[in-house]
Amino acid sequence: MSRHRAAIALTALLGLLSAAPASAGPIQEENLIVKFDGDFSPHALPRHRAVPIEVQVDGSIRTTDGSRPPALQRLQISLNRHGVLTTRGLPVCREAELQSTTSEVAMERCGAAIVGSGSFGAGIYSPSDAPVPVSGRILAFNGEQGGRRVILLHLYGTLPITATFILPLKISHASDGEFGTVLAARIPKIAGGTGSITSIHLKIGRRYSYRGRRLAFVSASCAAPAGFNLAPFSFARANFYLAGKRLGTTVVRYCRVR
Repeated sequence: MSRHRAAIALTALLGLLSAAPASAGPIQEENLIVKFDGDFSPHALPRHRAVPIEVQVDGSIRTTDGSRPPALQRLQISLNRHGVLTTRGLPVCREAELQSTTSEVAMERCGAAIVGSGSFGAGIYSPSDAPVPVSGRILAFNGEQGGRRVILLHLYGTLPITATFILPLKISHASDGEFGTVLAARIPKIAGGTGSITSIHLKIGRRYSYRGRRLAFVSASCAAPAGFNLAPFSFARANFYLAGKRLGTTVVRYCRVR
């Protein structure tokens, strides 16, 4: 084998090894641990044409000693620019339609705009008592706020108390760099400031028809270099803003040309 061909083979092998799915490790600062993970399906995509995919993101916040974690103030998730969000022809839900509603009522009012679902965990803390865990369901709707596209997250918890939170994820686009779509939200105070979000699990993706065309809320292609059928890439980056700190981490995934 010539040295040139050997170099090409080695490069291909290293690319395959690095293309294995990689979860971002937890970030720790003092006693605070933040973790973010994500994936998409399917991994097999066309090279030059975007097709429907489903995106999954998971985040968690905890402390090493079980004390109350600082409240999450802002969250920003950036997705690789080879993924595209499409809302053309998709029904729109208004935040006012979701206020003070159960998951069932939210679906009755805005089911036509649904784009995802998931779950969340939180804790309510007091100086004297053990923290009270709260869990519930998340519904994600295509929405609009102030003339801008948003994903409206409807969080409904029933254990141990019943409560509804509406969390708008603002959608923006970066002009350059690896990440093209940015989802950002400001987190409202929970239980008058005594509560903290501890985990979020969310899946986003939907196929729908508009004027005789089949469209998808999220679609993507596989930008593997010419001659290669596998490509590792930075899939998503998350920034958590809490207690005056910004903790960020990136998840690397791979795609396969089909």
